[in-house]
Amino acid sequence: MVKSMTAFGRAVGTAGGKSFVCELKSVNGRFFDCSVKLPRAYSFLEEKILSCVRESGVSRGKLEVLVGIEITESPALSVTLDTSYAEGYIAALKQLRDTFRLADDISTVSVASNRDLFLVRKKEEDADRVWEELYPTFKEALDAYNTAREKEGERLRADLTEKRRRLEALADRISSRSEECTRGYRERLEARLRKTLGDLNMEFDSQRILTECAIFADKIAIDEEIVRLRSHFKAFDEAMEGKEPVGRRLDFLIQEMGREINTSGSKSNDSEISSLVIEAKCELEKIREQVQNLE
Repeated sequence: MVKSMTAFGRAVGTAGGKSFVCELKSVNGRFFDCSVKLPRAYSFLEEKILSCVRESGVSRGKLEVLVGIEITESPALSVTLDTSYAEGYIAALKQLRDTFRLADDISTVSVASNRDLFLVRKKEEDADRVWEELYPTFKEALDAYNTAREKEGERLRADLTEKRRRLEALADRISSRSEECTRGYRERLEARLRKTLGDLNMEFDSQRILTECAIFADKIAIDEEIVRLRSHFKAFDEAMEGKEPVGRRLDFLIQEMGREINTSGSKSNDSEISSLVIEAKCELEKIREQVQNLE
């Protein structure tokens, strides 16, 4: 399936006394490179997020995942008495009372005014429960991200298909012109050989001349290159219709197309073919630039 490596997805939600903001954005990359940014207290969610992204089918690109979590309700707290500290504190109060003959107003309320007597602890978050709370929002953002990748991929597919057709049309023109040049080359070479040998009053073997002309003409023929180029076009179309990521495969096919086009140009000394080869190289470079955006 044709998907872009450049996309963005965002979602917000609330659950379990928390509010969530999830964003995913990516750019081109040769490999899968995903960084996850979370509040420090929720760093335990990173592996679950990475697994979720991979399972959704993302295999290439530089992806950044941003997850914001805010507490919207008072967290559950546990309050316990620091018994050892309380005993020492009350003993000190009594000593203070006795030493300075102060009024005995030691009471629960007065002692409790010392906040250090109490240990207040926030209950630890349950990792699985927090993930269950976050997941719907994160999945919504991930779905939006993947939908954006598919939409951009379809746009790239249409553009690449049109460029590929233009490239094939150029290849057909190169092939047609090459056939004309090859025929003309053989005819001119044969005429020149016959004239030269005749001027020298030398006997010549017509069959040998035809054979030599055919050999030299074959050296400038590009039939094999055109056949291979057309097979690459077919493989290109098949890859575009497949269900697997196509970026790497198309990149390889473009290299092979470039090789055949270059060889076709180097075999010919015809100015029209040279001009068509340059135009084909420009079109192929446009295709290469677009393929760099595909997963």
